[in-house]
Amino acid sequence: MGRWICCLCSRFADPLMLLLVLALSCNPSTAATASPSVPHVKPSYSFGRTFLGLDKCNACIGTSICKKFFKEEIRFDTWLSSHLKLPPSYLLSYSGNYTDDAKSWRLVDITRLTSKYQHDRADKHICTSLLKTKTCSLERALRRTQRFQKWLRAKRLTPDLVQGLSSPMLRCPSQRLLDRIVRRYAEVPDAGSIYMDHLTDRDKLRLLYTLAVNSHPILLQIFPDVEGWPFPRYLGSCGRLVVSASTQPLRDFYSAAPEVAADLALQLLAVLRSMATNDLNYFFYFTHVDAGTFGVFSNGHLFIRDASTLGIIDKEEGSQLIDGQQEYKDIFSCLTVDCQSAFVSCNSIRENHSLVMVCQELLPKLLKGKFLQPVQEKIDSFLQHCARGLTDDQGVNQAIAKLAEILKPLQSCDSRFAYRYPDCKYSDKY
Repeated sequence: MGRWICCLCSRFADPLMLLLVLALSCNPSTAATASPSVPHVKPSYSFGRTFLGLDKCNACIGTSICKKFFKEEIRFDTWLSSHLKLPPSYLLSYSGNYTDDAKSWRLVDITRLTSKYQHDRADKHICTSLLKTKTCSLERALRRTQRFQKWLRAKRLTPDLVQGLSSPMLRCPSQRLLDRIVRRYAEVPDAGSIYMDHLTDRDKLRLLYTLAVNSHPILLQIFPDVEGWPFPRYLGSCGRLVVSASTQPLRDFYSAAPEVAADLALQLLAVLRSMATNDLNYFFYFTHVDAGTFGVFSNGHLFIRDASTLGIIDKEEGSQLIDGQQEYKDIFSCLTVDCQSAFVSCNSIRENHSLVMVCQELLPKLLKGKFLQPVQEKIDSFLQHCARGLTDDQGVNQAIAKLAEILKPLQSCDSRFAYRYPDCKYSDKY
């Protein structure tokens, strides 16, 4: 068509008109630019409020990172396809990718505070217990409770407001610890205040709900990794999903090379020491440990991956809630645990409580059969001594000291341990 117009113009137009028509119609590149292009439709996630748990807010964790999900700046790592299908909602955790600039991506863990089955059962329990119906507005039901009404009137988070909650972190609370929770609660704008004036009614319900279900995200917020605490970085929450920096569970390293196992064992012992003795005078102890409690970053650094079983005793202020008061129970005490379960007495926690648990459950699996005799025999002997030391603190300390003395020379200094390489090359310790 362009060639025909050009020929027609050349026969019936003056030279100037001919030049104009040639410029507009006879240039193939100009014609191509002028033609409309087919719009590119970008595939996107079909997010439902139910998958995220947003349909249950404000009986949820928070909404601080929801925009990242809907803008696809958080993507589920192993479920990307041409249709960007979401993973099954019944899983407890997901591997994902996170970006701030749409160019560079980093691994993150996307987790639920408890399984969807447990969440659904707890939601049903709230409705049947409080409103005598099978379904209800969770927020309306929880707002009517005596505990939440006390939260609404409170200016400050005090021990009586958290008594009876199942979280190990709150079994022996001090006012100093509770003030830290309010001051560093990351799902609200930072006010830096110990008073709850900057928390709306909605914020108070979300904080109470999180503490009642699982205190893991709260611990990540109030003891951040940037201050040297051994927790992954908290990135935010959306509905009932929590996003944090990614770690590989310790169970994946049970078959690791001897030098890797020795390094992780020494890091594990160092983490437990720091949690028992630190500048803030908080004593952290585990009520349970398993192969998913600890995790390892890509640089080889070991962190606490799951903080849900961590209890805290304030060595500076002590507990302001006597054991008798801990027996108070209400609907918030029963969201994820059996209401009949007994609390562990604050006074029964020994100094080496966590060390003994790790010697029983984790270190034997990590160090089993890794080294030549007689080194392996010595390691096994010290682990057995430590595991039997619930009533012998001095014996546990001696066994751990001997174990560390054996493991230290077995560490190596190479790029696999990026968290301390190449610094270790210039250290006399290696």
